[in-house]
Amino acid sequence: MSLRVMDLHLGYYAAQYYELLQYCAGVIAVLILLSSVDDLVIDAWYWVREAYRAYTIKRVHRPLTTEQLRAREEQPIAIMVPAWLEYDVIAAMVEDMVRVLDYRNYVVFVGTYQNDVRTIAEVERMRRRYKQLRRVEVPHDGPTCKADCLNWVIQAIFKYEQEARIEFAGVVLHDSEDMLHPIELKFFNYLLPRKDMIQLPVASLERHWYELVAGTYMDEFAEWHAKDLVVRESMVGSVPSAGVGTCFSRRALLALIETTGNQPFNTDSLTEDYDVGARLGKLGMQSIFARFPVQFRSRRASWFGLGKDREVTVTMPLCVREFFPDTLRTAYRQRARWALGIGLQGWQQTGWSGSFANRYLLFRDRKGIVTAFVGMMAYALVLQFLAFMVADALGLSGEIPPSPFIDTRWLHVVLLLNAIAVVLRVVQRCYFVTRLYGWEHGLMAIPRMVVGNFINFLAVSRAWRMFLGHLVTGKRLAWDKTMHDFPSVDGLMGGRRQRLGELLLSWQAIDENQLAAALGDEHAREAPLGRVLMAKGWLDEETLAEAIAFQSDLPRAALDPVQLRTDRARLPFEVAIRHRVLAQGKDGDGRAILLAASPLGDEVLAELAQALGQPVTQQIVRESEIATGLRVLRGEQEALAVGAARVPLIGDLLIELGHVTRERFNEALQLYRPDLDGRIGDFMMTRGVITAVALNAAIQAQARARQSGALVT
Repeated sequence: MSLRVMDLHLGYYAAQYYELLQYCAGVIAVLILLSSVDDLVIDAWYWVREAYRAYTIKRVHRPLTTEQLRAREEQPIAIMVPAWLEYDVIAAMVEDMVRVLDYRNYVVFVGTYQNDVRTIAEVERMRRRYKQLRRVEVPHDGPTCKADCLNWVIQAIFKYEQEARIEFAGVVLHDSEDMLHPIELKFFNYLLPRKDMIQLPVASLERHWYELVAGTYMDEFAEWHAKDLVVRESMVGSVPSAGVGTCFSRRALLALIETTGNQPFNTDSLTEDYDVGARLGKLGMQSIFARFPVQFRSRRASWFGLGKDREVTVTMPLCVREFFPDTLRTAYRQRARWALGIGLQGWQQTGWSGSFANRYLLFRDRKGIVTAFVGMMAYALVLQFLAFMVADALGLSGEIPPSPFIDTRWLHVVLLLNAIAVVLRVVQRCYFVTRLYGWEHGLMAIPRMVVGNFINFLAVSRAWRMFLGHLVTGKRLAWDKTMHDFPSVDGLMGGRRQRLGELLLSWQAIDENQLAAALGDEHAREAPLGRVLMAKGWLDEETLAEAIAFQSDLPRAALDPVQLRTDRARLPFEVAIRHRVLAQGKDGDGRAILLAASPLGDEVLAELAQALGQPVTQQIVRESEIATGLRVLRGEQEALAVGAARVPLIGDLLIELGHVTRERFNEALQLYRPDLDGRIGDFMMTRGVITAVALNAAIQAQARARQSGALVT
């Protein structure tokens, strides 16, 4: 066949293919217009509502103030945090929560799985530090699903109510990567029990301009939680839970338990938060998407490396902030779970029910399982049309045939309307993003819209694949874990904190096998990681103290028995032994120096400052120095003898030998008064905390340690 004939054939097939693309473009344009009409309905509803409220409600009613929140008496509130493989962030999250919350009457319940030893160890470490923290163990291996973990936590909360003889006014749901605002619980407390479900907005912490994947979360949540959820609430009077920043009233949880056989969260759904909001709406519960203006301080990074980072104060609704996934794989896997739970499982399990407005919103929630493919097809068509145009301009193609729709007026109208809709989408996205993150991110939201569409396409593709596989094989859909980051202490642009085990690994003080063995040891449930490593002979005490000081950014110190005796009257001995802390001298600013083997929490520091009657600062010493100091304060003559520092205290031995849990020991310790109760072992036996056999075993172990001069393992 001659080249000319081949060119004719190729030209013919290219013309036919080009005509096919034209017809495909017409179909895609119509589908995009239908989806755009849906978006325009939401836009019109929102802006008309905002205009109406600006000239009516906002002129008549005074806005709620922080003073009104603080004036309301605190009701007991529970916070539940499900945790599967959250060992690298859960401790930082708990520390930050306790540090920032302007509320005292709350208890935190963290749900862990029995086979997740590393997370258990971290939660236990925090539990020993914070008296308001409880760990709830799911009595089977994970992962199952988030709903399963939450159901066990709910049972533990109601059991705690019976034991403590209280009733929680509300239960707040959070994830282990959440950053809370100080007045969050004050706000929930103000609305309880009038509202049965209170949902706060969710916002992404600010990212660098070049983090395009993570930036899509900034953009989408900025618009969804400022506009779409507001419209949803005003349309149907209810909102779905976002899975974080959600407060359920006690009445709502009891109603869910009654209707589900003690399983308030749906274990058959991967988006139990969305599901529970819908079920509460059907039960007639009062829910609200709450917006209360507050200020956040944030460090805004420089753009393109030019200039310095700057501190800014942003006024925005009270919300939960967190870092969302910053890689393509983690992002589309997380969104696949959302698409699967909301779009496919929601359709399968709840169908189409409720009012016309509710059915319309269900359609809007579920259309994404189709429109994600439509969007990708539109991009593919645009690229192919551009390729034809370039080829024609370079003379590389034959004559391009005219469009079959060249005289079709309706398609021109469709394309014009689509163009207008796209402009409206872009303008509104830029507006909402600029309002939270500044005009620079507002502009970056434009290219990130394309990135977001691509991520959603991958997510919906994965969701369909998982769902169809589930239908064919009957295999249960499991919790698809997303690894999380938690910001640094300043809450800005930080990565995850380096945990002690990771720090010791980076120092080459231990190896990975030793760390894994220590975390898997049963002692890790009650003893701190460093103590377990020392007991196994893998870590020396000085290195551990240095690591703790480095990790907590606190200075190292050394025990001075002379100064300790001088200051012994300043801090009551029962307070010192309860918190394992020693008062030793003052620093250059006149603050009392507190020696501790691990950082003290804010509540403990406040209590110690009150006991000392002056500001305090803390410094890190070895655990053996704390034991020695407590013996010196007790007046033991041999406290400073050679080898005495390496003899464990009776209390530590009782815990390490498994005769009492640290939680039970610490609870009894709150009542211990050395001058009245004598030796702590006798006091614990008198209180029924331990048996005489247990005390005798600990005394014998201590005697053996004293003789050998070695730590008891």
